[in-house]
Amino acid sequence: MSPARPATYLTAKELAERIKYRPSVINNVLKDSVLIEGQHYVRPFGRRKVLYIWEAVEQAMLSQGMQAASAIAMAV
Repeated sequence: MSPARPATYLTAKELAERIKYRPSVINNVLKDSVLIEGQHYVRPFGRRKVLYIWEAVEQAMLSQGMQAASAIAMAV
């Protein structure tokens, strides 16, 4: 049995570079509507800073596809 692969934690700016959205869209539109705290992002040590979990965000993009894209387009 191989050990679990560690998660990749990204800031909104780093995530924005990967998915080609502005950090403000990630923080204001996606967070809490498409991305779920504890599943797609965490607040380390109960603080304000938000770190996005790349593997979970990537999976959400692939599985939600058109549904997520239409929700973003309507919000922007």
